[in-house]
Amino acid sequence: MDDDVFETTGGRVRGFRVTGDDVVAALGIPYAAPPFGADRFREPRPAVPWSGVRDGTEFGPVAPQSAELPGAPSWSPGDEDVLTVNVWTPAPSGGRLPVLVWFHGGAYTFGSSAQPDFDGTALARAGLVVVTVNYRLGFEGFGHVPAAPDAPGSGPATPAFPDNRGLLDQIAALRWVRDNIRAFGGDPDNVTLAGQSSGATSVICLMVMDRARGLFRRAVAHSPASAFHTRDIAAATTREIAAAAGCPATPGGLASLTPQALVEAGDRVVDAYRHDPDSGSRHYDPSLFAPVLDDDTLPADPLATLAAGAARDVDLLLCHTTEEYWLLDAVGSCARLTTEVQLNRFAHDFGLDDDLLDAYRSPDPELLADGYLALYGDLLFVEFTHRLAEAHTAGGGRTYLSRFDRRRERADGTTVRAWHCADIPFAFGNLDDAHLAFLIGGAPTAEDHALARRMTGAWADFAATGDPGWAPIRNDAPETAQAAHVWTADDQPSTDRRPVPPRALWAKTPFPLLRP
Repeated sequence: MDDDVFETTGGRVRGFRVTGDDVVAALGIPYAAPPFGADRFREPRPAVPWSGVRDGTEFGPVAPQSAELPGAPSWSPGDEDVLTVNVWTPAPSGGRLPVLVWFHGGAYTFGSSAQPDFDGTALARAGLVVVTVNYRLGFEGFGHVPAAPDAPGSGPATPAFPDNRGLLDQIAALRWVRDNIRAFGGDPDNVTLAGQSSGATSVICLMVMDRARGLFRRAVAHSPASAFHTRDIAAATTREIAAAAGCPATPGGLASLTPQALVEAGDRVVDAYRHDPDSGSRHYDPSLFAPVLDDDTLPADPLATLAAGAARDVDLLLCHTTEEYWLLDAVGSCARLTTEVQLNRFAHDFGLDDDLLDAYRSPDPELLADGYLALYGDLLFVEFTHRLAEAHTAGGGRTYLSRFDRRRERADGTTVRAWHCADIPFAFGNLDDAHLAFLIGGAPTAEDHALARRMTGAWADFAATGDPGWAPIRNDAPETAQAAHVWTADDQPSTDRRPVPPRALWAKTPFPLLRP
């Protein structure tokens, strides 16, 4: 058989040789049926097999969303075959290689596996079989659909319209990997999950979900987001979106809306929060969706479940950046605070302790916004990352912690930040794509390429052996932050490193955050 044609459970698919001919990629392979029509708002269904050889040279359609991201395709109404995977494998593979499965971020609302950051070529050259996944987003993937009264199959044991459909899609993709990855030279018994931001939190959820048990042995989570929703919060969001769309918040009413109408209704709700400073915690960065703590798919808080040892057999590699929220400020997705009154209100809306707030205040009014961004980034990402490390270690799991602190000065005197998402092009080894220049602060240097090789190597080593190259967290360690491996460029002075957050002051803040 042609070395670039792969036999899967759905049929044969033809890949292509990437530059250099040492890696084969096969893109846009369905792992489940299009989740629309009779399958809308339901668990993913098996993909329909095809005859002949399917072309694998193009990414599949992205999930319904309004975002248009640099270098990535946008969603078009009518695109429905959105549950697909992409595979990169060394050519020839010659054996059962470790597998890395990637779940993209995007606040559970936007993004796709086709973003240039996530090209798997460099990781495949490092010895991995790389799989990236599209899954349902926004209301289609994470919106709560109430059960129809007395509807067959709508009881709590077998809900007709389950919560966390995006997570269930991810599990379906992992089952596809289990059943098919040998054809690409991968080892189904050596699978590592990886994700960033909402994709990282998805990974954490999968670690404690019964349905995902046994489908992977290691996990990588960069900048996991701390927000979760109770079913009551999720149901209230559904009512807001339905009202914005002009339909009843019922299964029939919601299903009567096109995917485009649901996306547009969600965008209107977000815009209302942005313009209403009296709307509470959602005013500052109005993300509508998060994993739902329900009675079925995700019944308990992952922090507590990890601490109880639910995933002690899964090795975990965690990372955060030191200046997470500067990206959200730069792209205009969060509110800008410029006064002490606004900062105090922010702390009140999130229930933050006065001592904690004071630790982030600056005596220089010009730096008030910096203190706010540092506090918000630590609230949503950094402190949660540390608590995950401590919980998994307490539960008997092996946990590695790192932080990304690559910073440099531009020619104009401004600083290239170690902000949210900046670490991912380095970990994937994708620095030269022009679409990523904004994320990494311009053209990469030789030192940047050296850092990327180290980070890509750490991921490859962790996926292969469970050891990224530094010591794991210890139960008796007095401060997890001190055990973190720090990623910086070789030419970056150590004095550039930002101070470690004052973790003791976070003791009174409950996690995970349940917003609003």
